[in-house]
Amino acid sequence: MRTILNTLYRAAGGLAALFIMAIALLVFAQVGLNLADKISAAIAGKGVGLTIPSYADFTGFFLAASTFLGLAYTLREGGHIRVTLITGRLPDGARRVTEIAVTAIALAMTAFATWYVIQLVLESHEFGDKSSGMVSVPLWIPQIPVALGLAILSIALADELVALLRGRPPSWEGKGENLLNE
Repeated sequence: MRTILNTLYRAAGGLAALFIMAIALLVFAQVGLNLADKISAAIAGKGVGLTIPSYADFTGFFLAASTFLGLAYTLREGGHIRVTLITGRLPDGARRVTEIAVTAIALAMTAFATWYVIQLVLESHEFGDKSSGMVSVPLWIPQIPVALGLAILSIALADELVALLRGRPPSWEGKGENLLNE
């Protein structure tokens, strides 16, 4: 089961990375088209208006997808911002109780957000909601990665909570904390 869950978290992180690469490629392509348009304007006296239709909308959709798909992987790798100023000074027992309580609260909030976003996806599909850009995209399509990312984060938080309740240390312990000291 551990292998399946770790593979799920890494796959979601990999998808997030692909969406970030897509953002970079799309922006790079638009910058190239803007440059070509300026060059043609300098040569011919008038630009031709080269643009990727709705590229700003697509980069926004890709940013939402990369953000939410990367949440579970980032949690497991210790990349989330954690307030250790207080927990680092607590005795081991109190720190453990605090970690369990915070993880349980985070799980409850994330599970609720997951349910809500899934309802939003279903409503967008049912009512045929579309984006308002030059390229009209059914909104349920870019909402799916957000819902999927939240669902995977809910799984990761449940996984973490079970591990904490079994007496294991948090998966993030010691992983992301050393980045500030380097």
